[in-house]
Amino acid sequence: MKRILLLALFAMSLITVLGKDKKQKVPMSERKTRAFDENRFWISPLVAPAYTPELGVSFSAGGLMSFKTDRQDSLIQRSSLPVFIGYTTTGAFIFNARLTSFWNEDKFRVNGDFWFKSMPDNYWGKGYDNGSYFKKSSDITGYDRTWYWINPRFMFRIKKDLYLGANIDLNYTNATNYHSISDAGNTTPFNDGYFNNDQRLNIGLGVILEYDTRDITVNAWQGIYLKTSATAYGSYLGGSSNYQVYDFDYRQYQQIKRKGSVLAWQVRGRFACNDVPWAELSQLGTPFDLRGYTWGQYRDNAMVYGITEYRYTFKKSDGSLSKSGMTIWAAAGTMGESIGDLQNCLPNLGFGYRLELQPRMNFRIDFGVGKETKGLYFNFNEAF
Repeated sequence: MKRILLLALFAMSLITVLGKDKKQKVPMSERKTRAFDENRFWISPLVAPAYTPELGVSFSAGGLMSFKTDRQDSLIQRSSLPVFIGYTTTGAFIFNARLTSFWNEDKFRVNGDFWFKSMPDNYWGKGYDNGSYFKKSSDITGYDRTWYWINPRFMFRIKKDLYLGANIDLNYTNATNYHSISDAGNTTPFNDGYFNNDQRLNIGLGVILEYDTRDITVNAWQGIYLKTSATAYGSYLGGSSNYQVYDFDYRQYQQIKRKGSVLAWQVRGRFACNDVPWAELSQLGTPFDLRGYTWGQYRDNAMVYGITEYRYTFKKSDGSLSKSGMTIWAAAGTMGESIGDLQNCLPNLGFGYRLELQPRMNFRIDFGVGKETKGLYFNFNEAF
């Protein structure tokens, strides 16, 4: 019954998307020029369901907004701001927005992630073994979580394709209604000696170095993206914990034979050290890496993953690219106490559908499977 409801809602969401343009009555003589004006502010509204292991069935509404920061600059990329607000069958409320913006002939970039979640959640403990051993249960792993993450990033071009910038990170986690060994009657992950809900607000400042030759950052067909960053969190900034996070991200995109046929791959590592809060450990299984795993089930100080993804845009009968496409991917990730202690492997496979809402800006549906898990995701732009 749940699958039937999901498919029905999915059909309704596609009708919402595909029927949007019919409301705009434009004479045939003007449609080609007015179909997409580079200088206009554009918003593509969307209503869509989804299913993820941690949220159950969700009902989301949002939109993909895009704009040019300088209408006189024909070379600068369009900035984008996808926004989603959702409510789930588990009683969770979700908000997220991801800003990508280009300013002053792309000499200055402002990007950012903004999240809020109020939801029933689960904590399996730290490490691969805990994530595999404990079974998801309201009286074993369950708790209620309030979380927000505000992460603006400011990048300045110091040389062609090379950017140096600052990273500001504010994250907050409050856990309630969690179960200890005394009230659950058996061992729970909250007794692993690592869980500490006194560490709620964390504030960090960092430095970022980026090398970026991608043609379009949110949906690249060719180019390289390389990022290294180091962020320090501390009580001296007003936070609860003193720790550091080092992040490495390498992506490459190669067009195969024709436009719209792209092989993309990514290798990313995140390494946290010192007094790292349990909620800010490196995690595998988000909508942007190993899609299909429960977000938060596998966490540790260090993690590394790799993804290879093939993206294909279908052609129309006249040979031009259509608005529809597909993707398939294979991935794997590992984690450990440190970079020298990485062990075990989480495999991941998946496929997806793409619908172009605005030029080179897609709505994506991804279905991923992993080790005894699966998930269905609805989002804007590519996972990487």
